[in-house]
Amino acid sequence: MFADVLLPLMLPGTFTYSVPQAVAATLRVGSRVLVQFGRKKLYTAIVVLLHDRAPQGYEVKEILGVLDAEPIVRHPQLRLWQWVADYYMCSPGEVYRAALPAGLKVESETSVSGNADFEEDAGHRLTDTERAMLDIVAQRGKVKVDELAAAAGVKDAMHIVNKLLSLDAVHVSERVVDSYRPKTEVCVRLTLPRDDEAALHRLFDELQRARKQELLLLAYLDLSRWTLRSAEPVEVTREALLARAEVGPAILQALVKKGCFETYKRAVNRFADAGRVTQAPAELSDAQLTALNEVHQCFKQHDITLLHGVTGSGKTMVYMHLINEVLARGNQVLYLVPEIALTTQLTRRLRSVFGDRLLVYHSRFGDNERVDIWRRLLSSHEPMVVLGVRSSVFLPFARLGLVIVDEEHDSSYKQQDPAPRYNGRNVAMMLARMHGAKTLLGSATPSIEMYRHALSGNYGLVKLTTRYGDLELPDVVVVDTREARRRKEMTGTFTKQLLVLCRQALAAGEQIILFQNRRGYSPMVRCRDCGWVPHCDNCDVALTYHKYTHSLTCHYCGFTRSVPTVCPACEMPNIDIVGYGTERIEDEVERAFPEGKISRMDLDTTRSKSSYDRIIDEFSSRATNILVGTQMVTKGLDFDGVSVVGILNADMMIHFPDFRASERAFDMLEQVAGRAGRAHHRGKVVIQTSQPDNEVIRQVVAHDYEAFYEHELAEREKFGFPPYCKLINIQLKHRDKSVIDAVSCEYAALLRTVFGSRVYGPEAPAVGRVQNQFIRQVMLKLESGVSMQKVKALMRQLYEQQLAANALTKQVRFNYDVDPV
Repeated sequence: MFADVLLPLMLPGTFTYSVPQAVAATLRVGSRVLVQFGRKKLYTAIVVLLHDRAPQGYEVKEILGVLDAEPIVRHPQLRLWQWVADYYMCSPGEVYRAALPAGLKVESETSVSGNADFEEDAGHRLTDTERAMLDIVAQRGKVKVDELAAAAGVKDAMHIVNKLLSLDAVHVSERVVDSYRPKTEVCVRLTLPRDDEAALHRLFDELQRARKQELLLLAYLDLSRWTLRSAEPVEVTREALLARAEVGPAILQALVKKGCFETYKRAVNRFADAGRVTQAPAELSDAQLTALNEVHQCFKQHDITLLHGVTGSGKTMVYMHLINEVLARGNQVLYLVPEIALTTQLTRRLRSVFGDRLLVYHSRFGDNERVDIWRRLLSSHEPMVVLGVRSSVFLPFARLGLVIVDEEHDSSYKQQDPAPRYNGRNVAMMLARMHGAKTLLGSATPSIEMYRHALSGNYGLVKLTTRYGDLELPDVVVVDTREARRRKEMTGTFTKQLLVLCRQALAAGEQIILFQNRRGYSPMVRCRDCGWVPHCDNCDVALTYHKYTHSLTCHYCGFTRSVPTVCPACEMPNIDIVGYGTERIEDEVERAFPEGKISRMDLDTTRSKSSYDRIIDEFSSRATNILVGTQMVTKGLDFDGVSVVGILNADMMIHFPDFRASERAFDMLEQVAGRAGRAHHRGKVVIQTSQPDNEVIRQVVAHDYEAFYEHELAEREKFGFPPYCKLINIQLKHRDKSVIDAVSCEYAALLRTVFGSRVYGPEAPAVGRVQNQFIRQVMLKLESGVSMQKVKALMRQLYEQQLAANALTKQVRFNYDVDPV
């Protein structure tokens, strides 16, 4: 028997291995197996096909081991992986690498040791770096490659190790590493045979004078139901036993030493204590009930329905009633949100209704936690709801009945780097289709493409046009910052109108959200005399100043340097802080509102697993009353105390060189405005801009999505952008500018021989160098409905026939981004 297996590598297709006779009867499609690939490297592979056709022309390696008794991947998942690879133009191995939790990918770890017999000769002089690495190996004995790289201060240690290996200066060995660690608890069991009553009586006689030990024995017999012969004894945990007997660990340890008891560990579900259902979903308003009934009607005719509900209309309550119905039918639900921050509030709301049937899955969980969720879904067909971000689409659902994509318009659903560069919303729709499930898309500001599908009848469309409790949408005030500066009515980045409204809100005991879509203290520093601006050594971008660390940081590669006291160009001590990030806004808020209690939500303050929970809990409980944040604060968060929202600089969203800039600006402005006045009375929103007459600003003031949609759709049709075409961006990267220029021009010319005027570029993006890699982009603008599989086949054929033999081309990295956002 032979097995075609999928490896977590950027390689096309599958690889064939022979199946050992010992496991041939039990091996199945979807099983994890350990295989050797290359000279020594070991990988976890997934079996995708079993057959008896021996490959020709090469010696077939044997599978080294089977890692699971049962398959770890279901058949629908393998189909979905292949669809993602075909549509988003990447290899199935890259999809596998992104889909499976790291804890399920057992791999080998390379270690380096020295060769004591090696002597350097005149023909092969070592470099200083190579000698340094040999010294480190000699001192430490055996060193892992990543540790060797850190100690030697080099990035590509493996390249140097290979050079030393060719000189026989070092030896390399591989060790299989399994990173998954199940959660365990200590259990206790009696060592006596269960049917030996005489032995039990003798034990009681022995413990007559040790009252606490006797109490512990009695507690065990009670908890384990030892005397009930009709059933197996119940496992008893050490913690429960000590609590029931009301004794300390030393008493148990004494009985273990006597041989009366023994302890052992058992694996437990990390999420077993989530709690049972505590209440039914709240009653719906008339508008929500109407929307729910319309969704049911749409599902009779369409597999996909769009729920267009204004901010604060109670879409989540409609979702919860739908989920309850699906779970009652014994099916499972996937509830997607774009940001991890959204899971914090939603988890509490959903947990109160669905209890331990709710699973939460996102990247802030550790590998062990994600593996446990994966295994629970894999081993059970029970009805449950999974709340998660885009990676949740790859979980092993058994009976998927409904997929909900909340805030479907959000660009966070798009994976940017590394491959697969998929859109979680679109993959979720395909996942539902493969399972025969329904998809509900929800948004206050639907994406242009999805809304067009709904209006054209391809999807169902349901509208929820009023806020819950008949509250009014917030009153939006636009302030001209140019005029405010002319009148000297600005304090830092705050206009007089915004300051007045914020003071009134604080005096009334209400809360404020201030939105600035740029983190750090300042976007850059600049010399006041000569205009010098510090740039990243590795990227073509100005460094951002962070006051907390008093350092300049690149947000692309992480490069950091200290802030100079004098300008290195003109040697004058006149370094200015220019512009505003959330860190600087926080400082200004502290000065303007000393009575305020401030929290900040951006990438810098939410790096830890619990940081989202802490910030949102503090603001929800009104322990803080001013929240400063980036786009994280715009997405579906529900705070009933917010009466004022300040958008400090709308210009930076509108004036961006991208055909989607207007859509992103409208979405973000309308969404953040929707955080105001959600509970008691109408909220106020202040938009600060230098262009108050801008079309997008006017539409946000009127909360008129329909007008925005019509205007934006006409612009897209005029200039031939999605949804009137399909875009593919091809990104080329190389460390040498002359190489990337030559190869990108040759590649674009080659594409034009097949695709003609549909090819645009090559050109450098706004940031043309990242991590010392020069970047060029070529864009394909194709007709709607084109087959990605055929396009991919044509592009691969061109590459293999025309470019693959070119030595320079092999050094260039090609990245494909289908439907970029």
